[in-house]
Amino acid sequence: MAFIASSLARVKPSATIAVTQKARDLKAQGRNIISLSVGEPDFDTPDNIKKAAIDAINRGETKYTPVSGITPLREAIAAKFKRENGLDYKASQTIVGTGGKQILFNAFAATLNPGDEVIIPAPYWVSYPDMVLMSGGEPVFVNTSIDKAFKLQAEDLDRAITPKTKWVVLNSPSNPSGAAYSRDEMKAITDVLMKHKHVWILTDDMYEHLTYGDFVFVTPAQIEPNLWDRTLTMNGVSKAYAMTGWRIGYAGGPDVLIKAMDMVQGQQTSGACSIAQWAAVEALNGPQDFIPASRKVFQERRDLVVSMLNQAKGLHCPTPEGAFYVYPSCAELIGKTAPSGNVIKTDEDFVTELLESEGVAAVHGSAFGLGPNFRISYATSNKLLEEACQKIQRFCAELR
Repeated sequence: MAFIASSLARVKPSATIAVTQKARDLKAQGRNIISLSVGEPDFDTPDNIKKAAIDAINRGETKYTPVSGITPLREAIAAKFKRENGLDYKASQTIVGTGGKQILFNAFAATLNPGDEVIIPAPYWVSYPDMVLMSGGEPVFVNTSIDKAFKLQAEDLDRAITPKTKWVVLNSPSNPSGAAYSRDEMKAITDVLMKHKHVWILTDDMYEHLTYGDFVFVTPAQIEPNLWDRTLTMNGVSKAYAMTGWRIGYAGGPDVLIKAMDMVQGQQTSGACSIAQWAAVEALNGPQDFIPASRKVFQERRDLVVSMLNQAKGLHCPTPEGAFYVYPSCAELIGKTAPSGNVIKTDEDFVTELLESEGVAAVHGSAFGLGPNFRISYATSNKLLEEACQKIQRFCAELR
């Protein structure tokens, strides 16, 4: 249709949202569906954060805010970066958006010109490439492999960089794989980036607080301070504090970039919700005991799911360092026939047949740019995870 912008022809709908909606539709038809497709903690937002929002309403904090966020929140963000990441940002070098998604989109919109390339390791969060395309840039995918734990290798990054490269996107821990870069692994990446002075780094640290065992989180500008002036460090309150619906993401970066993003946001949404911003102040400044408590629960769930999926015939599930996803391979099951009589030719066929046959919703790996795999979110109860994994085991056993 000529009326619709031609740029939209390059963009796909979010696969994770589509699968979640399909699961909702089947549930509405009376099917018993276990949805493991949504990237959202099942915990409630902590009471102190909810109270801060109520107090803000009662104080009348219900007016427009500055585009880049209220001063107390920008100060809290700067303090968080210093306290937890050893990064020095002034409050004026931070920005608050309506979720991390808006931060990322605004960064691309503010910087990309036609033909600019953005390197994105695969598997990747579904929205990165489409945000790049909508902003006029070109996504350049660099595949990772299961035997390298789905982590970008320094030599592969080096080969992918061209004079047209503007950004490299790093997401650690990763959605969809849960892979996270150790200090040494991140140093190998930052060493490459030090050689290429024209390349900027966009680091999506949304799952920072969800790492397991002895793993220690690091972010690029922390490992290599000389990259500070060309790094955007993005984070948010959604995953760490179970605040997905509050829609608050934030970032720190050099003045020139933050000012450009402020200009984009000023013509787009202006400031994020005032009440949610005051809740985020409490999240960052208040008690942090919710984080280790939820981390412990997520680690138990990870271990349960990895163990049960590795007992399913034909699946291979690595143990991720962080986030709340696993990304098992179903390569051995491609070509087999499902109970419906349909042949499984792709990972999308696998998750479609799994949903129809057993009522378990997962997301196909090709949506994240790398298959044949599928993503399972373990952000739900142990009881449901156990039941879902039993159904997956039964489904795999029935394939012929």
